[in-house]
Order: sequence, then structure tokens, then C-alpha cells
Amino acid sequence: MDPRSRRADTARILGTVSLVAGFLTALLTMSSDSGGLRPQILAAFLILTGIGLRIEAAIVGRRP
Repeated sequence: MDPRSRRADTARILGTVSLVAGFLTALLTMSSDSGGLRPQILAAFLILTGIGLRIEAAIVGRRP
């Protein structure tokens, strides 16, 4: 496995973990009333980071 492919796989996995954590944070915060705005900001940050990492993995993982 070449380093480029390994980097794309790592970014894809971290992006997926970040997306799942962001969506779980958002769902758990919506179900409770004592959340406030900070957990929603954290969820949005995690989701945006996950999307960015998945896009990076798609770009890096492409073969020329």
C-alpha cells in the first residue's frame, strides 16, 4: 500500500468518526433540554470537520 493511499484511508476513517460523533452529539443534545448552544456548536464543528476530511480523502485518493 503506497503512502498516498494510506493517507486517504486515514482521512476517510477520521472523517467518518468525526461525522458519527457530530451526529450523535446533535441527537443527544436535541433529546435533552439542558444542552444550551455549546454542544450544538461542537456538533456542527465535528460534522464540518468530517465532511472536510472525507472530501480531502476523495481528492487525495484519486489516481492521476
